[in-house]
Amino acid sequence: MPKHMQTASKPKNTKKAALDLIQHCKPFWGALIAALLCILASTVLSVLAPRYIGSLTDLIKEGILPTGVAIDMQAYMNTVYLLIGLYAAGAVLNYAQGFIMTTVSCRMTQSLRSDISKKINKIPLRYYDSHNFGDTLSRVTNDVDTISQSFTNSIATIVSAFSTLVGCLVMMFVTQWIMAFAAIGATILGFVLIFAVMARSQKYFRARQQSLASVNGHVEEYYAGQNIVRAYNAEADARADFRKRNDALRLNTFKAEFLGGLMHPLMAFIGNFGYIIVVVVGAALVFTPSYGVGFGVITSFMIYVRQFTSPLSQIAQGMTSMQSAASASERVFEFLREQELSDESGKRRAVQTVKGDVAFSNVRFGYDENKIIIRNFSAQVKAGQKVAIVGPTGAGKTTIVNLLMRFYELNGGSISIDGVPTESITRENVHDLFGMVLQDTWLFEGTLRDNLTYGKSEVSDERLWEIIEKTGLTHFVRTLPQGLDTVLNGAVAISAGQKQLITIARAMVENAPMLILDEATSSVDTRTELQIQKAIDALTAGRTSFVIAHRLSTIRDADMILYMQDGDVRETGTHEELLKKNGLYAKMYNSQFDVA
Repeated sequence: MPKHMQTASKPKNTKKAALDLIQHCKPFWGALIAALLCILASTVLSVLAPRYIGSLTDLIKEGILPTGVAIDMQAYMNTVYLLIGLYAAGAVLNYAQGFIMTTVSCRMTQSLRSDISKKINKIPLRYYDSHNFGDTLSRVTNDVDTISQSFTNSIATIVSAFSTLVGCLVMMFVTQWIMAFAAIGATILGFVLIFAVMARSQKYFRARQQSLASVNGHVEEYYAGQNIVRAYNAEADARADFRKRNDALRLNTFKAEFLGGLMHPLMAFIGNFGYIIVVVVGAALVFTPSYGVGFGVITSFMIYVRQFTSPLSQIAQGMTSMQSAASASERVFEFLREQELSDESGKRRAVQTVKGDVAFSNVRFGYDENKIIIRNFSAQVKAGQKVAIVGPTGAGKTTIVNLLMRFYELNGGSISIDGVPTESITRENVHDLFGMVLQDTWLFEGTLRDNLTYGKSEVSDERLWEIIEKTGLTHFVRTLPQGLDTVLNGAVAISAGQKQLITIARAMVENAPMLILDEATSSVDTRTELQIQKAIDALTAGRTSFVIAHRLSTIRDADMILYMQDGDVRETGTHEELLKKNGLYAKMYNSQFDVA
């Protein structure tokens, strides 16, 4: 992973993430309370049932002892019917809480992903300069899924287990206090082990989520760059890098799952140990008449002990799952807490009718505030002019365009359009004023028509075909299976040049009053470049346009050429004027075309 894309380490706060998740669930509190009431009611029924099973045991005992007393069948059947009713009602309540919890979980997941989607559009672009795409994708997919699965299973399990634990505890003391103390003493160790293992394993659950994001980022990065990887015979390095990340994921997953998995067998042992202790103590009490312990009490208590120790394993399992959810929540809410673009709802000023005068005045900017790269940029562009921005790599050409579009905020100075500072109008208003064609083409999986009319609701087919003809896409479109309605996906072969032509056509459809072309012809051959140049000339006619180009042949007809170096304008003029100066521009031009 490139260094500039690595996520900076931030202090983790599991408690804060848990509070954020609880707050996020606020719209579902009513449903959650209903589910919890169902769980509590079901638990009450489950802890009452053993008492009646004990009564059945006493009724049967009276019938099989040599006392001559027959079984009271009426009382026996009434107790049986009551038990059936208790267990049936408990099953219905369990189904109800499961339905509610699943519904809430799905809606909460939908809400989380919607919030992330909204957040993505509100975060400054500088966030994506320092974060790997795969890491962000992992937060949207893996981390949200982890929260959803844990939320569905763990909360109900933990609440049910705790309520069962408390209910059994109460019923055990009501039934026989000596046996209750014996059970408690045997299971206290279980709670100690739970919290000891949890304290040690939490860091591994957090590391697992981070390692998973690292693997996703690597796969996304190298999958997108397969051509480069193979062209440079870097498969071995890619495999080695993946193996390193995959091994880290395996190790962290093993440690997390191993420590989490220890809870279940340890609690099972403690539960069985408590079961044995209670049986031994109960047997001793049976032979001590002063305590009045009969076979029915022993039967009831054996069930209560099993119910009492079983929740320990359930709690352990639920806590393990909640640890994964806590680690995932940290990452999700860390993203949702990222600083957003400043609120512009209070801005009422708008630019509707545009002449196209653009002024840069003492512009200062740095992607890092401590490293200013645009130091004192000033330029005056008149309406309708075609302005070419040239210079060596790293001079700040694309940065100027990004600042013009307000993708980044200035550190100093101002940019104005028709005398209106761009900072005084909304970003949406600024974006409406420009059409953009970038060096990096972007097409989404959808029809060609949708890609061409992106952001526009109604564009006629006549207008589309007119633009398609101007950009030289006619033959390409006619060879597609469904023409404009062909879905652009992996099954449709599109060259880099054709993708660039489509993005140029998209800018023509946009028909914005001003235009930005950032290396718009970099991916096409010379013949196609000439055709595109004619289309661009038609497109830029009467519009203020900014053209970034390394092929100086494409900007010789520009009204103004700005030669940038080290974040400042070093030379200004037309092509002929700059050549006569025999300065920096002339040196670049002559070196490119090998002119003596």
